[in-house]
Amino acid sequence: MDHHFRAFSFVDRIQSIQPGSRITGSYTVPAGVESFSPSLAGEAVGQLAAWAAMSASDFERRPVAGLAGAIDLLGAVRPGQTLELAAELESIDEEAVAYGGEARVNGTPIIRLHNCVGPMVSIIEFDDPQALRDRFALLCGPGAVPGGFQGLPEFELDQSGGETGVCRRASFQVPASAALFADHFPRRPVFPGSLLMHLNLQLAASLAQEMGPASGAGVWTLRAIQDVKLRTFIPPGEWLECEARVQECNGETAVLAVETRKAKRVIGGARVRLSREATA
Repeated sequence: MDHHFRAFSFVDRIQSIQPGSRITGSYTVPAGVESFSPSLAGEAVGQLAAWAAMSASDFERRPVAGLAGAIDLLGAVRPGQTLELAAELESIDEEAVAYGGEARVNGTPIIRLHNCVGPMVSIIEFDDPQALRDRFALLCGPGAVPGGFQGLPEFELDQSGGETGVCRRASFQVPASAALFADHFPRRPVFPGSLLMHLNLQLAASLAQEMGPASGAGVWTLRAIQDVKLRTFIPPGEWLECEARVQECNGETAVLAVETRKAKRVIGGARVRLSREATA
């Protein structure tokens, strides 16, 4: 099966576009998938912004993951729901696109992105420009047939060490092959930054389970990701080391620093904000 625009594409339809400034669209999460993480909802907003940026460059350049000032985690997405997507392009040139955006379900915000910057690269190195033009025309017209996404591969995050309630570490090998690489990207496979964040959030959640309640009761809930930085492309087969560490904790709110290294070189990082949610 050709997985281009199927295994890792999260825009089914572009509903409106104001060239260089605003774009809206939608994506229906297949009912048969097991789950759809907040990182994938953020990826959908980023992909919508990317369509606007590629169109503005006449499909000569495209943005890739770079920086995000803040990502608010406002709700959960369930299989079968439709994401209502919107992105505002604050600026765009040959070097980078700056944007923000959000995804809603039935009018309720699920995720909101602030102050994102995607470096622009030559499309021809990563994908087929004509295939992208044809896909854009389809999305702006009748829309794509939903249901291409069949879920993520099984990622093995090997948690190995740290200090209980203070730090968790893990190693991870990017798959050498996976259907998503036919979509991200056909001519130069790259592990998506959103999936790197997905793994880091899993590690942060694991650490949060070890953090005892300094005051009151309840469970720690992920609320926001801040100061997201991705410094390099991650090819298939790469070995990565991840770490989540408590920076601040007052019993009701906490901040964790997450970091990813390749052979001791930092290639990505962010801060994760949590709050304590009362249980019934």
